[in-house]
Amino acid sequence: MDQATEIAKTILEGFDRHYRLFREISAAAKGRFERGEWAAQREAGKARIQFYDLRVAEATENLEQRFPESGADEALWPAVKLAYIGLLYEHKQPECAETFYNSVACRVLHRRYYRNDYIFFRPAISTEHLSGEAPTYRCFYPKEEDLVPTFREVVESFGLACPFEDLERDLGYVRRAIGDAFSKKRPPNFQLQVLSSLFYRNKAAYLVGKVVAGSVESPFVIPILRSDDGRLYLDTICLKPENIGRIFSLARAYFLADMEVPSAYVAFLHSIMPSKRNAELYTVVGLQKQGKTLLYRDLHHHLRHSTDAFVSAPGTRGMVMVVFTLPSFPYVFKIIRDWFQPPKEGDAAKVRAAYQLVKNHDRVGRMSDTLEYSHVAFPRDRFSAELVAEFERLAPSIVAYDGDQLIIKHLWVERRMVPLDLYVRDADDEQLEHVVVEYGNAIRELASANIFPGDLLLKNFGVTRYGRVVFYDYDEIGYLTDYTFRRMPSSSHDDDDTRSNDWFSVSENDVFPEQFPTFLLPPGKPRQLFLRHHGDLADPAFWIGAQERCRQGEQGDLFPYPESLRFRNRFAEAPLT
Repeated sequence: MDQATEIAKTILEGFDRHYRLFREISAAAKGRFERGEWAAQREAGKARIQFYDLRVAEATENLEQRFPESGADEALWPAVKLAYIGLLYEHKQPECAETFYNSVACRVLHRRYYRNDYIFFRPAISTEHLSGEAPTYRCFYPKEEDLVPTFREVVESFGLACPFEDLERDLGYVRRAIGDAFSKKRPPNFQLQVLSSLFYRNKAAYLVGKVVAGSVESPFVIPILRSDDGRLYLDTICLKPENIGRIFSLARAYFLADMEVPSAYVAFLHSIMPSKRNAELYTVVGLQKQGKTLLYRDLHHHLRHSTDAFVSAPGTRGMVMVVFTLPSFPYVFKIIRDWFQPPKEGDAAKVRAAYQLVKNHDRVGRMSDTLEYSHVAFPRDRFSAELVAEFERLAPSIVAYDGDQLIIKHLWVERRMVPLDLYVRDADDEQLEHVVVEYGNAIRELASANIFPGDLLLKNFGVTRYGRVVFYDYDEIGYLTDYTFRRMPSSSHDDDDTRSNDWFSVSENDVFPEQFPTFLLPPGKPRQLFLRHHGDLADPAFWIGAQERCRQGEQGDLFPYPESLRFRNRFAEAPLT
């Protein structure tokens, strides 16, 4: 066997080990759900995020030990790439294996290559109609007009070990919820198609499928929950695209699902959520490195077919980050400034640690996910002169030039949102009340997940296309339990309030919630609405109580769909658990 083929086989062996471990920890989510091991489920999701980098490091070390000349012999790599393509024939995860190859190759070659000479800039292996040993989805054919017996067959097909509280009751709720959603006129191909793996996250398992009626496909998602006594129940059925999209939001933890052929799962998900990019769908099922690859390709494809320039992102300029965007591409790009504007303190390492905290933590639908890149090449002529000047003034160490390319050494990419301060400024009365309620809810839900944003100013939050408020500025983020929430001391001397210096001591992590309404919201209606709906957030007692619940390991039930959809709220006769 020639050396190029041996190198290719070594890299693929590293990927196969990675994906085997990825599948094992994902498949084990079913048992953790059945046993109610919620802390273990969270830890499994967190640990899985680290798998890719660990396996890349292992494969790189193995390659450098076995083939020490591989990093210096640049002419070898076109042959390695060609041999690798041959090994991917009939592989079940070729697209992910190509990305793994890129990661290893860039490390061996010391990340000196920004172009397509030795890596997979475009996919070499088609994943269309790729199938595994078991089918990706299963078809169920209703034998009568009533769909409930078919839904019962679907639910029971997953073989969950726990008994249901009352499956007939829940299926009755399904019947009432779907009503006439699915046409009673049944074409010959009428069927339910359901993904073969449940999707696990936090305390729920999600059954994902669609009803196919002729040329019309209607998606549905059924969350299955486990009560404290170990019995299961169907919590609701989500039919509207916006509610299904919220379940698969990147502002939440990644799903655990057992996928032999991930491209087939993503294709199915895209069929029920066509507005989501494949990059997002790969990411939300835990294959964030593949998501990175696809987003990078999407960007370069878009650059080739557009002419607008990168500009500073709308909103208040950051004291820690430079944020820019391409108006025709729905993402923002963030780089760390070389120096922070006072009163901000810290350094780049602290900022990177904060972003890593968010990546590993349960984002509870209130923190935007980010994809991190190194050494990204952009066409230099696509940047406005003002933005280039801002780079050179605020972050000169991050930017380099290579001919007609502008190289950014380190950046984060996230979905673009409307900054909350701009939204509040332009909102009508109805919109204003909605986002102020959402803003307070975001703060509450982050606190329930043991997260304190640090800087709660409106400019650090954004409004999504669905009107949801999400936090996105992480340089001061920390664990809620690391802070001390205090009441403002009462003055004991008449002249205390006129002293030029503080007359009481304040530690670095001391927080005074009574100041929130004054400093966080503009006077007038925004502040009044905040006090009406979230006045308790200005009381230290709320925060101290939230800290205690976090210390006791309590995990609140935060649903990724409106609580009004839950059967136990929607249908009054349903008992509470």
